[in-house]
Amino acid sequence: MKIFNCLVTSIGVIASTLLSPAIHARSYDDIIESNEITVAIYRDYPPFSYQQDGVALGIDIEIAKHIAKEMDVELHLRWMTADENVEDDLRNNLWKGHYLKRTVADLMLRVPYDKNYAIARDDIGELVHEQVHMFAPYHIESWQIIYDAEKLESVPTMAIFQYHKIGVEVDSIPQFYLSSAFGGQMRNSSHHYPSTVLAVEAVQKGEVDAAMGLRSQITHLQGTMDPNQYKLAENAFPMLGQQQWDIGMAVKTNYRQLGYAVGDIVESMIKQGEMEKIFAKYNAVYQVPTFY
Repeated sequence: MKIFNCLVTSIGVIASTLLSPAIHARSYDDIIESNEITVAIYRDYPPFSYQQDGVALGIDIEIAKHIAKEMDVELHLRWMTADENVEDDLRNNLWKGHYLKRTVADLMLRVPYDKNYAIARDDIGELVHEQVHMFAPYHIESWQIIYDAEKLESVPTMAIFQYHKIGVEVDSIPQFYLSSAFGGQMRNSSHHYPSTVLAVEAVQKGEVDAAMGLRSQITHLQGTMDPNQYKLAENAFPMLGQQQWDIGMAVKTNYRQLGYAVGDIVESMIKQGEMEKIFAKYNAVYQVPTFY
């Protein structure tokens, strides 16, 4: 009887899977015909995409709205929760779908734009990103430190954090950097928080003297603080590796026509100054990608 029940359950699962709606991303023509586009953006990720009193706000929200407006279609947002890596996010939200949420978006924002990353291969020689097309870099990201000027006169080099406490987001590149660089001499000075936002709040509370995170996030947060007390450091990050990188978008690889249409819109936004205005609205430093 138990075997029979298991068999019935298995058949039911298979049937529901086969009868579930198609999860494929759509072509440019399908999007125009349906008069709607679904854009995947990250959840709880200020200043790029977040909600405040039920209202969607952020740089990526503004960009998605502009794209939908230029395409003359209705915008639908797909809120993503970051997985362990970008490969998982691309798979779950753009070309395959998560097993618990069998739908995908037409377009995904905040995707690394790097040729070597795009053509990366796995341990058996297969293309890791064969299912996606990455395009339209729309800003250059980098790392930034904000510090309390009442605790630190300046941040001439990272060596100062052998003696001063600094906050970072847990499981982030800054955490690994501060834990391992220079023989681990900054390890005991680094304090870990669930997010960069909380690390910066810790600076304001006096728990740490500085915080390190993405430049766009740090500058956005500084916009709500006293700039005379909480200043941006101008130091470099020796031994960190890549100091800055382009952020772009992605579509499923066989829908490049959509990518070309969106790419033209993004290029126009950058060249006409619209992208810079959006970043300025959220007090985030903007840097034009070298692609343009």
